[in-house]
Formats: sequence, structure tokens, C-alpha cells
Amino acid sequence: MSRPKPYERFEERYPDLVAAYERLGDAATAAGPLSAREQRLVKVALAVGAAHEGALHSHARRAREAGIGPDELRHTVLLATTTLGFPSMMRAMTWLEDVLNEQ
Repeated sequence: MSRPKPYERFEERYPDLVAAYERLGDAATAAGPLSAREQRLVKVALAVGAAHEGALHSHARRAREAGIGPDELRHTVLLATTTLGFPSMMRAMTWLEDVLNEQ
């Protein structure tokens, strides 16, 4: 998977920091019983909840690469309706559709 250019530039400037950050991510991934598929969906949901457009784009792309279908991703976003509210869910859905329309 290609990385966003800003991330690549940051990594060139601060390689040790990025390496430590990625090790932390690897440790979090390995720390529990969730499958890789479940972890991908959780990451999408967290990006929705945090209202981080770039993170949602990134995690939706990774989920697609892992074989998670568009309807599963849409359902993940739809579940935010009652927790975060309809406007928040709709905002996230537009971000998800950005990624799904790339395919």
C-alpha cells in the first residue's frame, strides 16, 4: 500500500519516531484476540468517531485491500448514526464514498 506523501516526508525527517510509532501499532495489533478483519473495521469505526477524514480514507483503503466489501464498510459507518448522530454519520459516509469511488 502506498503511503500519503506527507507521511513519507515526515518519515524522511523523523525516521526513528515513525519506526517507534509503527512498532506501537504492531504491538497493539498483536495484543488481543481480534482478527485482522475485525481490526480493520474497528479502525474505520474509530476514524468515524474521531471525525478524522484522512484516517477514514486510509483505513477504508486498507480494509478494501484486505477484502472487506463496500457494503460491510457502509454498515460500519451506518452504525454511527445512533451513537454520533445523523450528520456525523453522513459526513463519514461521504468520506467513505470518496474511497469506494476510487475503485
